[in-house]
Amino acid sequence: MAKKKFSKNWVHQHINDPFVKMAQQKGYRARAAYKLTEILDTEKLLRKGDVVVDLGATPGSWSQVVRERLLGAGGRVDGRIIALDLLPMEPIAGVEFIQGDFREESVLGQLEEMLGGSKVDLVISDMAPNLSGVGAADSARIQHVCELALEFSMNHLKPDGTLIVKAFHGSGFSQIVQMFKQHFVRVVERKPKASRDKSSETFLVGQRLKSTGIRVFP
Repeated sequence: MAKKKFSKNWVHQHINDPFVKMAQQKGYRARAAYKLTEILDTEKLLRKGDVVVDLGATPGSWSQVVRERLLGAGGRVDGRIIALDLLPMEPIAGVEFIQGDFREESVLGQLEEMLGGSKVDLVISDMAPNLSGVGAADSARIQHVCELALEFSMNHLKPDGTLIVKAFHGSGFSQIVQMFKQHFVRVVERKPKASRDKSSETFLVGQRLKSTGIRVFP
C-alpha cells in the first residue's frame, strides 16, 4: 500500500514538475537537460569547435544540449560529440554513438579510432549506478563510477579540459572530491535548480588537469 502511495506521489510530482514541462516543450528527452544547461552557463563552458564525450548518455538529453550549443552555419555541428552507453540510444543528428561499456578495451579502441588522436575538451557524465539501499555498498558503487569517469578523463582530456560528473552527498563523497583535487587545478560543486531538493545528487566540475603525475589508479 505504501509503495502504491509513493508511486502516486512520484507521478503527481513528475507531472507537475516545471522542468519536466519545459523539457517536453523544448523536445528534450529528459529534464536532466536543464542540469547541464545551468552548469554550462555558470561555468561558461563549451565553445564552437569543441570535442565532447558524453558518458552514460542514454536517453540523450545531455547530448541534445551539447548539440544545440555547437550548431554552426547550415545547422551542422561545429565540433564533435561522441556519446557512449551500455543501453541503446535513439539517434541524434550530428552525435556519434557507441553502444558498449567504455571500461572494455574494444569500446575504448572504437572511441580512440573515432577521435583519431584528438584530445577532448569536455567530458560529461550523468552516470549513476543501480543503488541497493545499503549505504556502504551504494557509496562504493558511486565512487567507482566517478573513478571511471576520472580515469577516462585523465587519458583523453586536453590539459585545459573539463570533466563534469554526477556524485551524491554521503559516505565517500569527500574522497571523490579529494580525488578530483589531486588531478584538477579547479574543482567546484554544483547543485543545479533542476536537481530535486530531496535528491543528494551534486555535480562535480574539474577544470584544467594538473601535470603532477600523481595517479590514484593502479
